[in-house]
Amino acid sequence: MCNNNDGSCIAEVLTVICILQQNANSCDSCLDTCDRGFLGCNTSCMTYNTRPIMIYTCCGNGVPFSMPISKDPDEQTKSSIFRVEKIDGNCATFRVLARNEDTSELICSPYVATNSFFTMNLSCICAIRCLNDCFVECI
Repeated sequence: MCNNNDGSCIAEVLTVICILQQNANSCDSCLDTCDRGFLGCNTSCMTYNTRPIMIYTCCGNGVPFSMPISKDPDEQTKSSIFRVEKIDGNCATFRVLARNEDTSELICSPYVATNSFFTMNLSCICAIRCLNDCFVECI
């Protein structure tokens, strides 16, 4: 635990992101914040399904948290870009996203979904960084 952090403010923001991703067609204001009510640059753009985030842990010394992009124990490639998949109380399940190697798709789809997931206690997170909303295939 980090300075008696109960993870509640992080949980609230991640819950909003999770709901937005599940219902990727709702609209709200034009504020460019993590908890704005729609995905994408404006409310008429319905092609986004993910608000990727980076996680900073209480003991990470300002370095983004990273996880392997594969379940294969021999795979050493890691990513620090995640998609929140589920919130359950003070825990969240995240999908690891990998950089898209197809340069023709980078503008619309900068990341690809992996089959690597992890669950984290939200009291371990001291900050999240929201990246630009995007489309991730196979979500």
